[in-house]
Amino acid sequence: MIAGSMVALVTPMDAQGRLDWDSLSKLVDFHLQEGTNAIVAVGTTGESATLDVNEHIEVIRRVVDQVAGRIPVIAGTGANSTREAVELTTNAKTAGADACLLVTPYYNKPTQEGLFQHFSHIANAVDIPQILYNVPGRTACDMLPETVVRLSVVKNIIGIKEATGNLQRARDILAGVSSDFLVYSGDDATAVELMLLGGKGNISVTANVAPRAMSDLCAAAMRGDAAAARAIHEKLMPLNNTLFIESNPIPVKWALHEMGLMPDGIRLPLTWLSEACHEPLRQAMRQSGVLV
Repeated sequence: MIAGSMVALVTPMDAQGRLDWDSLSKLVDFHLQEGTNAIVAVGTTGESATLDVNEHIEVIRRVVDQVAGRIPVIAGTGANSTREAVELTTNAKTAGADACLLVTPYYNKPTQEGLFQHFSHIANAVDIPQILYNVPGRTACDMLPETVVRLSVVKNIIGIKEATGNLQRARDILAGVSSDFLVYSGDDATAVELMLLGGKGNISVTANVAPRAMSDLCAAAMRGDAAAARAIHEKLMPLNNTLFIESNPIPVKWALHEMGLMPDGIRLPLTWLSEACHEPLRQAMRQSGVLV
């Protein structure tokens, strides 16, 4: 079972927006050393929307090769075209990914039946474990709990990253699916409470910069130690909040640059973190124990 702290890994780039393979390798090593339980390569935080297909698959392949089976690698392979999602998922399987993460189709706003058919088609087309991903704040497409429950019995669909931050939504999903269907948080601010309800981990932005703390938090929450999990959560809250001071992954890439782990690269239409946000984020990193 894939569980615990799963980092939504950034894709390092240089100042011209070219992929920085050396920094990618450094980040993977960082997570292996700091207790991250799984790596999500080329999800939303990995700027999947601006990588071409060849880059997308090459990032997955390199992460898989470097990890070498020590922890699971989950490949972001969602798209708003069902055919493109099948192509990306097929390539991720060939590259050796352990599972795929598929975001709801953005912009074209399918119906709930369209969502059911989209994810069912991909699951039937590619024999690899697949995790649904619902983040309507970014996609303008909300997959309702009843649709998740329908999809939970489809072969190869093993779980969902529920990123609304709505704990009642999580309760509704958990109540409707079998015990072996994996419900993950995709919202750092509410992840502890979702795991205490029965969730199996957190696909995390904050884990990029505080991997050990997030790993400890997830372990505590999943063993039911609410006091320990909430104590770590309180320490990380300044970071959880400030990493979204501008659109993700703008702040988290700046934070990793501040930590010396990658250069100052991001791709348009995203831009580097505004000067006015530097000190608030730097202070949040100090408060959460990331910068000393």
